Amino acid sequence: MTWAWRHTPRTSPLYPAGRRRGDRIRGEVAHRRADTVQLVSDFDDLLAANREFAASFDLAGFDGVAKAGVAMVTCMDSRIDPLHMIGLEPGDAKILRNPGGRVSDQVLVALVLGVNLLGVDRVLVVQHTRCAMAADSEAQLRERVSRASGADASWMTFRVITDQRADIADEVAKVRAHPLLGERAAVGGFLYDVDTGLLEQIC
Repeated sequence: MTWAWRHTPRTSPLYPAGRRRGDRIRGEVAHRRADTVQLVSDFDDLLAANREFAASFDLAGFDGVAKAGVAMVTCMDSRIDPLHMIGLEPGDAKILRNPGGRVSDQVLVALVLGVNLLGVDRVLVVQHTRCAMAADSEAQLRERVSRASGADASWMTFRVITDQRADIADEVAKVRAHPLLGERAAVGGFLYDVDTGLLEQIC
């Protein structure tokens, strides 16, 4: 909403006798605040959990450097716990997540910053078993999203994975070939088994 002052005569129906201009403005602001509270209430459980987390927060003072020198590119899948699966804790690594664990242009930007400015000297590209991005064709995934959303998704490109092992090797090659990464960091490609918790090195 855009707010703009405008002159309204005191005799206007908007301002009955005995009521001031500020009364209406304060009422509208109160209404907006009520709307905001209603929106925030969708997250109350998470905010309550955050307050519990903050009560014993002990991660203050970190400088943003990856203490273990690790960056991981992996999928957004909720079955993956990227730090604990390799024995790390908050502050140890840079974690970059997207559908499928792909090395996109923005991931390359993050890796360049991590390797050159934030202490990263090892990069893991981690995809995983039973990944939705490797289960359907591009057309099938568009159809599933269209059906679920009730809107046309035929224009979207999801970049599905047809061969995970080959794709992992290709994604690793992108990192190794980047002029600002190259030999500055060791790069490996891995497949994570969501049913056993084990990592298999592919390349």
